[in-house]
Amino acid sequence: MILPTPENPRIIALFDVDGTLTIPRGEVKADMMDLLKKLRTKITVGIVGGSDLPKQEEQLGQGIVNEVVWNFSQNGLVAYNNGDLLESNSISKFLGEDNIKRIVNWVMKYLADLDLPIKRGTFIEFRSGMLNISPIGRNCSREERNDYEKFDLKNNIRKNMVEAMRKEFSDIDMTYSIGGQISFDCFPTGWDKTYCLQYLKESDFDEIHFFGDKTFEGGNDYEIFTSERTIGHTVTSPEDTIGKLEKLFF
Repeated sequence: MILPTPENPRIIALFDVDGTLTIPRGEVKADMMDLLKKLRTKITVGIVGGSDLPKQEEQLGQGIVNEVVWNFSQNGLVAYNNGDLLESNSISKFLGEDNIKRIVNWVMKYLADLDLPIKRGTFIEFRSGMLNISPIGRNCSREERNDYEKFDLKNNIRKNMVEAMRKEFSDIDMTYSIGGQISFDCFPTGWDKTYCLQYLKESDFDEIHFFGDKTFEGGNDYEIFTSERTIGHTVTSPEDTIGKLEKLFF
């Protein structure tokens, strides 16, 4: 698919997925996709999410890499430009299997001793660029997900676990980022969403706008939101994203 040449290609808008383009783990709505198609006639459009590409496609549609100029999954560890794959990196290569096993074993023991109202399945999800850790398990239902989020906020389950991991693995330069409703990410420092900025040359862009919902310190949008290279915009929902885009670019 050949994308239209935007009126101002030197301005780019980068979008988080969960909570920004969609509700958490939900599918994108038609009004959002229609607005993104309109936006790409105005400026360059890109997507940067923490999930892998198959999950992005579940939420944003098959072929999403061809719908935007830049598509970054797993914070940019997998990078596409105009539908062409540029890079695919791996946390296992970077850390080594011994460290991966050490982290996984510790997490499994910690979660086994953690008392929660319910537990489901898939507590650790291995992705190319990170380990995604969910105390309740990613196989929970939408209702269970919503209930757990309230429980987590009240009892600091994820926050306390992150602090424990920082102490346990102080010898490994890792970053822990709480995002979404039920999980947090664990990845080598520097492999947050700013990782994708290496592909966006300063000589090619006058403005890099970033839109995300987890822009608070410790959230998985914080580093790119506060980067000197970006103009950060905090959003509270896909509807809020649409409202901010209409004010800024139309």
